[in-house]
Amino acid sequence: MKIQFNTDKNIEGHERLEAFFTTELEKNLVRFQDKVTRFEVHLGDENSEKYSVDDKRCMIEARPAGLNPVAVTAHSDSIEKAFFLASDKIKKALTTVFEKQKVH
Repeated sequence: MKIQFNTDKNIEGHERLEAFFTTELEKNLVRFQDKVTRFEVHLGDENSEKYSVDDKRCMIEARPAGLNPVAVTAHSDSIEKAFFLASDKIKKALTTVFEKQKVH
């Protein structure tokens, strides 16, 4: 399972931040490691230097082996909160995808 991080020009992509998010994503999605080939995490600040409510965005795209990609987006007032919200959403989305696959 490969995890790729992308940030826009308004987010500083520190190695420490990437390492922390990678560890958290691996812990949260460990049960999908054999079913998903890659995760892409996109972090962004939609209003640049201006402050507004929920202007931080995290989009996580999962690439399940042999299936269409699954993507979720979350907004919050901090990158960390947006990441954890998106992480929970992708976990629920992947659970649904793989449960439907079992039924058919």
